Amino acid sequence: MDSNLNPTSHKDYYKILQVDYDATDDKIRLNYRKLALKWHPDKHKGDAAATAVFQEINEAYSVLSDPDKRLEYDLNGNYEIDKYTLREYLSRFKGMILTCNGLGISSTSKWSQPLMELNDLKEI
Repeated sequence: MDSNLNPTSHKDYYKILQVDYDATDDKIRLNYRKLALKWHPDKHKGDAAATAVFQEINEAYSVLSDPDKRLEYDLNGNYEIDKYTLREYLSRFKGMILTCNGLGISSTSKWSQPLMELNDLKEI
């Protein structure tokens, strides 16, 4: 397992880079550059706290900029649900909520039938 994906770290890389959970690669790159310039150790000579922030920014970017690492982080990250506001929770986990029966809809529900039919058409 990649050390950047350590489940005990409890870091929200999206919050570190100040981007939405469905941010595009361009938005992630732009925010990374902005934050890296702001917190670069050369601008904060001898400030250990600024260096630590800079390292977190780099760690977050190394995961979110790589499609495979980002997918693994999104699917297998250790989430502290109580650390999110309701808006952040719904934004962060919207895909999982809707696709993992998070709404309590059975697979035979009349509401899920059109989705299942769409999936069947995609397979053809």
